[in-house]
Amino acid sequence: MAELSPLLADRWSPLAFDPGVELTRDQLTSLLEAARWAPSIGNTQPWRFLVGRRGDETYKRIFANLSSQNRRWAGRASALLVAAHTVTDPATRAAYDLGQAVAHLTIQATALRLHVHQMAGFDAAGLRDELELPAEVQPHIVVAIGRLGDPRSLPEDLRRRETALRSRRPLAELMLR
Repeated sequence: MAELSPLLADRWSPLAFDPGVELTRDQLTSLLEAARWAPSIGNTQPWRFLVGRRGDETYKRIFANLSSQNRRWAGRASALLVAAHTVTDPATRAAYDLGQAVAHLTIQATALRLHVHQMAGFDAAGLRDELELPAEVQPHIVVAIGRLGDPRSLPEDLRRRETALRSRRPLAELMLR
């Protein structure tokens, strides 16, 4: 296998977060700065973020709009972040740019010895209403952020998933030609 930067090789999306760890203001700012400096098409920077820290009202509102499957584990994360983009034409460009920003945030989290887990399982309309998001802002993903926790804190089915060996498709399988 080709050599990867440890920041990429060590990146992992856990389900087990340490409920005793709080995200500091400096850590959160560092993560958001990494996202802010991501490239975007035409330097449009269409991403928008809303962060809730465990225990605050924003966190509770985000958590309430997660799918029941994600609520089984995400409540232990130090923060929940709504990653959204402005509605543009075409919207796919904004979603691509948002993905770049979240990827930068993810790598910065690894550098800070934090982990993130991205979730598509949430009620976007409920989130929009609960958080009073502007009409031009489209929630795209929710990100759990925190320190790695004990997999034994998870229900058995999630614990098995958490402790399974990591796997990726072979590179040849990803190539179109």
